[in-house]
Amino acid sequence: MNLKPLDDRVVIAQGKAENKTDGGILLPDTAKEKPQRGKVVSVGPGKLLDDGTRSKPAVKKGDEVYYGKYAGTEVEIGTKKYVIVRESDILALVE
Repeated sequence: MNLKPLDDRVVIAQGKAENKTDGGILLPDTAKEKPQRGKVVSVGPGKLLDDGTRSKPAVKKGDEVYYGKYAGTEVEIGTKKYVIVRESDILALVE
C-alpha cells in the first residue's frame, strides 16, 4: 500500500463487522454496525506545533486501536477498507 498520511493523521485498516449478535442472531448486511476497532497501518510525521517542531505520534504501525464511530474518512484500496483519522480521533490502544 502506498498511502502516506500527512501531519497527525493515521491510516487504520478497519476490522470486520460482526455477523451475529451475542445471542446468536445472524445480522443482514444492512444491520451491521460500522467497526470501531482496527490496526494502524501507517502514521504521519506528527502535528506541526506553533514553534515549528513536530509532536511525536502516540501510536505506531501495528497498534490495535479504537476510534470514534463517525471519525475520519473511509477509503477503499483494492478490496481492503481503511479509515484515515486524526490522532486525536483515536480513543484507546488495545493492549
